[in-house]
Amino acid sequence: MKQAVSTPVVYFESAAGTLLEDPAGFIRAIWGSNAQQYTTADAQEFFSQMMAGMQRRGWSRMFVDQTHMRPFTAEEQRWISQEWLPRAVTHGGYRHGAVVVSPNVMVRLATAYITTQVLNLSLIYRSFDSAAAAQAWLLEQPISPGK
Repeated sequence: MKQAVSTPVVYFESAAGTLLEDPAGFIRAIWGSNAQQYTTADAQEFFSQMMAGMQRRGWSRMFVDQTHMRPFTAEEQRWISQEWLPRAVTHGGYRHGAVVVSPNVMVRLATAYITTQVLNLSLIYRSFDSAAAAQAWLLEQPISPGK
């Protein structure tokens, strides 16, 4: 008998990207390739669904692929750093983020701005150039906030 192979399951898709529940115990967020065509509202919903997935599963880990993402706007940077991230950590259990960075320097700078604004949160971010390295690091982290 063949063993069933566990594959990530899509639970949300929008113009901003695709969210999957990975059976290894983390949310996989893949920003879409139609990066210029999503709105701030689309990005906010994408982030809200990230947190909903972590809450539903009781997970604290997220893999984020920013390879095809557009830079965050100033409004998005403010909302993510001042509203979403604090809520995702305190209410969503978010503790570890492995980010596959974009080759676009403006995306990297916009993301770096956000990470420097949240130094007081119980959150560890690591940036990677490859998905394999990001996933390997993420799998070394606790699966849930209390473990």
